[in-house]
Amino acid sequence: MNMNVLVVDDYQTMVRIIKNLLKQIGFSNVDEAADGKEAFDKIQSKEYGLIISDWNMEPMTGLELLKEVRGAQAAFSNVPFIMVTAESKTENVIIAKQAGVNNYIVKPFNAETLKSKIDSVLAA
Repeated sequence: MNMNVLVVDDYQTMVRIIKNLLKQIGFSNVDEAADGKEAFDKIQSKEYGLIISDWNMEPMTGLELLKEVRGAQAAFSNVPFIMVTAESKTENVIIAKQAGVNNYIVKPFNAETLKSKIDSVLAA
């Protein structure tokens, strides 16, 4: 639970909610980014044990961020990545899986759901 976690969302209220849920389940080192580009810059300069990213953001989406992270020839290319979205369309889940996402959370969700998704990706 001491690992660095990066929460990526362009909606500040959602960032606050996720950070509070992470705190409830024992994570204290949580950084935030407002879009995929800012997140990718942070990932290149700091070691993260988990990335939790919204899908729909501008100018770089969560899916584009995921592809950048997975495509990088760097130590962070295997960091567990959880995608958060309001859309539960099957094709989106498939696209994210093909891009290398470790897990997928559909909004709204609670601390219990977040914890189970995190536990499953960290246990892998």
